[in-house]
Amino acid sequence: MKPVNQKAWLLVAPVLLLVAISAIIPLMTVVNYSVQYVGSTGRFSWVGDEWYREVLHDEKFWNALWRNLVFSGLILAIQIPLGVLIALNMPRKGWGVPACLVLMALPLLIPWYVVGMIWQMFGRVDIGLMGVMLRDFGYNYEGDPMDAWFTLILMDVWHWTSLVALLAYAGLVSIPDAYYQAARIDGASKWSVFRYIQLPRMARVLTIAILLRFMDSFMIFTEPFAVIAGGDPVFLSTELKQTVELGKKAAMSIIYFLIILALCWVFYAVMTRNDGEPGAADQKQTKGGGA
Repeated sequence: MKPVNQKAWLLVAPVLLLVAISAIIPLMTVVNYSVQYVGSTGRFSWVGDEWYREVLHDEKFWNALWRNLVFSGLILAIQIPLGVLIALNMPRKGWGVPACLVLMALPLLIPWYVVGMIWQMFGRVDIGLMGVMLRDFGYNYEGDPMDAWFTLILMDVWHWTSLVALLAYAGLVSIPDAYYQAARIDGASKWSVFRYIQLPRMARVLTIAILLRFMDSFMIFTEPFAVIAGGDPVFLSTELKQTVELGKKAAMSIIYFLIILALCWVFYAVMTRNDGEPGAADQKQTKGGGA
């Protein structure tokens, strides 16, 4: 048997070292703080899982977690279908392709805090265009939590739907023309083409889009902090910032991290559960050819 060349690990070693410095070491530092009590003199004392128990028995924590889940669910329910719809209507040839790609990419180039400040001014009832237009309907995101919810969701949809659309568009343009020609010969309807040709081809990129949008929306902090400055609705990230005690803040950070990790693993496992089954890809292609 030919010996395996392990020299490739030498190329990976610098990356692993950078990951250790930038991620693992800070994470272990937070874990250390989460089991310590920091006194007024700066001295540390061991408290074990006391901070974790306090966080898990804190009603504010569970309320913020519920808000995060609802917000992420609404974001996915709006942005994924909307992004796919936009991608389906984007041109495939001609000068419209680069124009649409540039326009769709513009919101993604704006820094998160700037996006928050834009919508903070846009929604003000005294000077903001949207705020002034909706003022007669009782809109005021600074005083009404439901209006704040509406503003944050609208802001996130404006900012990140382009990402979903671009990923879905990348999946669509990878479909060979032969698939569409076969569908036309078979007299397939638009819904059949979408169901059996386009959607299976977008499955992987939509999996990436769902994971990215879930993680980003669940960890949202900069935009709501810029818009509502720590007011209602309070998410886990803003609740974490408002926590004063260092040990409790560290314990909440670890729990927050584990929740995101677990939910993303569940999302990924559910969405890719059929990828490893023998013949799964062939079944999809067979359905597409017989649409």
